[in-house]
Amino acid sequence: MHTRHSHGEATVREMYLAARARGLAVIGFSEHSPRPAAFCYPHDYQDRLEKGLPDYIREVRELAGEAKRNGVCVLLGIEADYIPTREDFTAAFLKSHPFAYVIGGLHFQDEWGFDGAAADWAPLPRARRREIYVRYYEDMISMCESGLFDIAAHPDLVKIFSVGDFRDWMEEKSARALVGEALKAMRDNGVLMEVSSAGLRKPCREIYPGPRIMALAAKLELPISFASDAHCVNTPAYAFPALADYAASFGYKESWVVVDKERKHLPFTASGRQ
Repeated sequence: MHTRHSHGEATVREMYLAARARGLAVIGFSEHSPRPAAFCYPHDYQDRLEKGLPDYIREVRELAGEAKRNGVCVLLGIEADYIPTREDFTAAFLKSHPFAYVIGGLHFQDEWGFDGAAADWAPLPRARRREIYVRYYEDMISMCESGLFDIAAHPDLVKIFSVGDFRDWMEEKSARALVGEALKAMRDNGVLMEVSSAGLRKPCREIYPGPRIMALAAKLELPISFASDAHCVNTPAYAFPALADYAASFGYKESWVVVDKERKHLPFTASGRQ
């Protein structure tokens, strides 16, 4: 869940109340992290985030204490960008704050935020798009091997503005082999794979990750964690029943959360399964 401290639309408390209204007993806040100065979108939120980060941490921790008295677990987490050349920056930031879990996200190749605008992708030939896909999964392997993260966010975000080309690429044996290596890096380094409903609200109009990747993950018995990547009060736990049905169709019976760096599994029931 993101808040007004970055590019969300609601306060910490408003997002908490929205999550509670949807029946969640474990509520994770995962605001974005600061990035090195060169890595930014044309319209960015970094100045506001850096100023508001101490307030974000304080507000979530205060709310966690209040929620605990009501039997609700509120977690102070962070979604941190993985930038291959700047692991030191990320490691120093994470070490200086008491996060219960860390989500690793890939949004940049060099200084380009590739998920920022469809217009960036429109002129790219298919060959260039495939180069971007390949680098995305090479970076994902490095991200999982870095030891900095507990969860890998939206593991095919790179399809956001070119889902047709991405699906075609995934039909190739070499593509599936590379993606499989990224999923093995998650499994072997104790990183959960996020299954996120956010893609349903994006131009790709499908869950992150798509069916090809879910099938590969299930074959590897890679543990998963559900997410909605909420940015407003309408989206905490967005389409979680659909996520449960989707995961169950690949044989999954449980998702996982990370509480103070310790994994805890949460069995779920899909609508088509007892």
